[in-house]
Amino acid sequence: MRRAWCVGLLLTIGVPIDAHANCRQALALALDVSGSVDLREYRLQLDGLVTALNDPEVVRILLAVPTAPISLMVFEWSGPADHTVLVPWTTMANRETLATISTTLAETERRDTTPGTALGVAMETGAAYLDQKKGCWKRTLDISGDGESNLGPRPRDVKNAIGARGITINALVIGADAPATGDLRQSEIGELSSYFRAEVITGPDAFVQTALGFEDYAAAMTAKLKREIDGLTISQLQ
Repeated sequence: MRRAWCVGLLLTIGVPIDAHANCRQALALALDVSGSVDLREYRLQLDGLVTALNDPEVVRILLAVPTAPISLMVFEWSGPADHTVLVPWTTMANRETLATISTTLAETERRDTTPGTALGVAMETGAAYLDQKKGCWKRTLDISGDGESNLGPRPRDVKNAIGARGITINALVIGADAPATGDLRQSEIGELSSYFRAEVITGPDAFVQTALGFEDYAAAMTAKLKREIDGLTISQLQ
């Protein structure tokens, strides 16, 4: 009875259930390493992701249903040909798995990339990775960015086709680090958030999370992960 209630509730929130699947969510994390991201900001982004993945509540949610675990991967994006997988698809089985991912990210060094921002290509790349996980109940692309696309296909021209494949795209928009005071910072992130909301996100309950500068990235990513995956940990499925 308990399983039937859980599956029924998952169906009401729009999650297709495959009775033979043992993956409740495939989550691809796409990190912006374009030319606007300097070495300091790069480090804040990766370290912020490590902090978010090890937040006690995020850990609880990630590992809450061992019979139907989450599969996670991390890749970097910038120009049309600049995509590198940092963490391949990994089943979030236990804390040891999480520790291995954290070590990998902490030890990753900045590589040379082209300065462009090919956001549409990054969306298509993330969708292609998620197509490797069609058996999961939900497939989510979590894409971080600090600017609008300026190379490759426009995000608006690819997002509907991606959404039609059953993939949700959420965004983490990173605002300017300075100035620390005044209205400029708020207005800039407001404009960028509107852009991502109109051009990038797609799928049921898709949303935009904001970070006021890379210093706020860890807190924003923590909040984003909780929102993205909490709906799929309603109960222990047996």
